[in-house]
Amino acid sequence: MSNHSGLKLYRAPTDYLYMVLVFSLSILFSMAILVPLIFVVAASFSSPDALMAGQVLLWPVEFNLRGYTMVLEHKMLITGFTNTLIYAGAGTVINVVLTILAAYPLSRRDLKIRNPVMFLFAFTMLFSGGMIPLYLLVRDLKLINTRWAMLLPNAMAVWNVIITRTYFQSSLPDEMLESANIDGCDDFRFLWKIALPLSVPIIAVNVLLYAVGHWNSYFNALIYLNDNALYPLQLVLRDILIQDDTAGISMDVTKQLEQQRLRYLLQYSTIVVATVPVAILYPFVQKYFVSGIMVGAIKG
Repeated sequence: MSNHSGLKLYRAPTDYLYMVLVFSLSILFSMAILVPLIFVVAASFSSPDALMAGQVLLWPVEFNLRGYTMVLEHKMLITGFTNTLIYAGAGTVINVVLTILAAYPLSRRDLKIRNPVMFLFAFTMLFSGGMIPLYLLVRDLKLINTRWAMLLPNAMAVWNVIITRTYFQSSLPDEMLESANIDGCDDFRFLWKIALPLSVPIIAVNVLLYAVGHWNSYFNALIYLNDNALYPLQLVLRDILIQDDTAGISMDVTKQLEQQRLRYLLQYSTIVVATVPVAILYPFVQKYFVSGIMVGAIKG
């Protein structure tokens, strides 16, 4: 007992230093993430003159809402926000449904072709046809300049299928399926009545990953959409910055300097406008996110 107690007392300083190191690194990483975010928010509420003078650090200087007023008064903002809600909502539903329908069969050990199918899925993560063949495919399917062009080309992510399949394998033992089959439960009823209620964490992970992807997506819209009425929010915000950047070409020097100051302010305001909705969504699924993605990524 004394030797064991002595061993514990001997190791205590090392453990203490280890905890100090862990907490110090955690604080440094947290500051590296939080400080830029706080600066962006502070800059968005500051005056253009304060931004140009470099006076803004972590608190607004000469508080004003001019940047947000300019962004919110843009005629296309409501349209872009509505379109993004449609793309994020409908797209996430399509993504999650297809991911579950692909992941659940691949998690079943009695599916003989699951390894070849999984290989084909994983192959697409390393090799693809490229942007031009994909565009030609979307064009031939008559999806150009339609909402479906934002929903169908990226209807399922292989990485999400992998972590969802692994979650099913680790959380749904074969004995559970066998018991359900004895009671007369078929595969679809087992998936709907038993598997999905037990898979809320991984479903929440998929919802968050897909929703954030749709919310931040702009490249597909840039390629496939020509009608401004179909533009998502990110493309509208991009156009606001581009228009503001080029509007001063024909102005005199004084007006160009004023336009430059406003452009800096607009950059930070648009970042906040585009980020806030996702930041609001995250706390509601955060408690599921860590457990779901860890279980889905470790075992299997």
